[in-house]
This record gives sequence, C-alpha cells and structure tokens, in this order.
Amino acid sequence: MIPPDPGTPRDAESTPDAIDPIVPAHPVDPAHATDHVAALIPTSSAGDPAPPTDSPPARPGGGTFTIEGRSAPALFVVGWLATLLGAGLVAIFVLSGGRGGATVVLFIGLALLSIGLVAGAGSQGIERRVRARTAYRGPSPFLVFASTIPVTVLVAVLIGALLSILGVAIDGPLARLLSVSAQAAIYVGLVRLLVVDTGALRWSEMGIRRFDLGALEDLGTGALFAVPVIAVTVVVAAILGLLLPVQPVSPLPPAGESVGFAMNLLAGAVVAPIGEELLFRGFATTAWVRDLGARSGLLRGALFFALVHVLNISGGSVPEVLSLAIVGFAARVPVAIALGWLFLRRGSIWAPIGLHAAFNGILLVLGEIAVRAPGGGLG
Repeated sequence: MIPPDPGTPRDAESTPDAIDPIVPAHPVDPAHATDHVAALIPTSSAGDPAPPTDSPPARPGGGTFTIEGRSAPALFVVGWLATLLGAGLVAIFVLSGGRGGATVVLFIGLALLSIGLVAGAGSQGIERRVRARTAYRGPSPFLVFASTIPVTVLVAVLIGALLSILGVAIDGPLARLLSVSAQAAIYVGLVRLLVVDTGALRWSEMGIRRFDLGALEDLGTGALFAVPVIAVTVVVAAILGLLLPVQPVSPLPPAGESVGFAMNLLAGAVVAPIGEELLFRGFATTAWVRDLGARSGLLRGALFFALVHVLNISGGSVPEVLSLAIVGFAARVPVAIALGWLFLRRGSIWAPIGLHAAFNGILLVLGEIAVRAPGGGLG
C-alpha cells in the first residue's frame, strides 16, 4: 500500500549502527500535482491504460538465438558474443586467483562485458520500440542496471590503479568519493544513451526538471521526511537485530577527521542521491509504473533498489552473508518505498533526492559523532 500523506515528522531518538546511509553498494516548471501517476500512465478515453497503436505483432520465436526478423541484428550479435566472451574472461581471472597476467585478462573481460551488456540493452530497446504492445518501449531497467556493473567495476579498477601510483589510499574517503562520482556519471550516461537518446523516455517524463525555486521546494519537502523515515528504519533494524545478530558495515565508514568527513558527506549526501534517484526513481520506477500501474511499479522499484544495495555483501560464512543481506535489504525497504511515493506524489525527481540526501546526511553525521565521542574508537 502506498503510504498516506504523513503529517509533522517525528524525531528519532537514536540510530543503531546497523543502519547505513543508502549509498552505492560497490556505489518545464515543476508541476506539483497531487498525483503524478496520471502523467506517467497514458490513458484512453475510458480511463484504462492505452496500448501503443500501429504496433506489429510480436514475432514468434523472438526469444531464441536468431537474427531472423530482428530490427537490430548487429547489436543483437555483438551483445551476446561480447557478453559471453567477457563473462568467460572474468571467470578465468577469478579461477586464476589474480596471479600472473590475469589482471590484463580482467581488463579485457570487463571491457567486453561492458560492450556486450550495453549493446544487448540497446538491441532490446529497439526491439521493444518496434514490436512491444506496452506503454513503456525501452530496455528493461534490470538490463540497464546490469550494464552499469562492469563499466563501474572497470572504472573503479582504473581509479584504484591511479591512486596507488599517486600513493593515495584506495580505501580512503577520496577513493570512495571518486568511485561514487564515477558510478553516478555512469548511471546518467547510460540512461541518456539507452533510454533518452532512443526515445523510450524523455528527461521531463522522468521528473527531471530545471533547478529553480520549485526544485528547492521539492528538495525541502523531501528532506522533511528524513527523520520519520529514519525512525521507521530504526525500528525495523532493531527487530531484525534481535533475530539476526549481525553487524553490517557502512559503505562510507566514519572518517574521524574533518576533510575525510566532508568527502563522505559530498559522496553520500550529494553525489549518490542524484545518480541513484535518476536511475531507480526517474527511470526504473517511471518505466514500471507505465507498464504495471502505480502501486506495482512503486513496489518493484523499491524492492529493486533495496536488493541492489546488498549485492556486494561479504562475510566469513554463508549464514553470515545471508543474515547481513536480509538485514540490509529489509532495513532499506521503508526508505525505498518512501522515495518512490514522494517521486510519484510530487512528480519531480528533486523530492526523492531531498529525502535521500537528508537520510544519508543525518546518518553520516551521527556516525561521525559516535566515533569522535570519548571511547568511540577513533582519536
């Protein structure tokens, strides 16, 4: 159920260590309509979703490995071949343990995997635009996100290599800021390439509007929800902590000094919210709302967002990893639903960005205060 319009935010008394900022896990005038759903779902005169017109019937056997009848056969072939070759080379790197010249194999594998998944998403978008009888005619949000993974990893490896040459810690605040910034740029770039440039969605249809006084109002409105959402998250995390006594590690651990803390704030409360909201709310939620309706689209977008943030969890044993994943996933569901609801309610990407930024910022500040307090762990 979409949460009702809440009233005055409640104060949260404490924030357990189990709650982390929602930052990457690797990494027209504003129309303040009371409901953005009507702008997202094309309707017929009868009020039902209007299927696209003049769309050819789906070709039988369209899911098979064949180029017959495909609108973009070259992209289809490049997508599959590069993906398979890239995945194979990455697997070889993993099995080799990174020894010898395996690093070169990893670079080539990531590059091929990036090309393959991007080409595959482009091919899928063209096929859907030509043949699909759905309101949203573009690549699947799942596939677009999958295409960001090898590109992000490849860029992160390059950033790490450069920082190592310069003698900068690859696990420090600067490295995390650069990694988060690169991921946000990749999100924006691939949405532009695969969704906007192909005509699947316009920026305005994804709630991305000019930054003006209306955008500031949306940012402030979103930020007002941060404290009540944190309060709900604390309760969920506390209950899960009783059932699964594990201690999640924040993707942006406290720096313990001012410059590092400023970099963490910039990464977690500015850069990450912009990139993630564009991908998960602006693009993914809009696409799914058009095809599934408001409630189903919002829920799928929220669950997808929460799932993505636990993909790279690691631990000492399988039970520990599963426990960390369950806690991390469930603790992010409340804020994920709130972000989607705000996006649909306000019809602007700036509202969820405001909530996302305030949510992350408050938790980062509380974490920094905790480690700087006497006995907090850092001098």
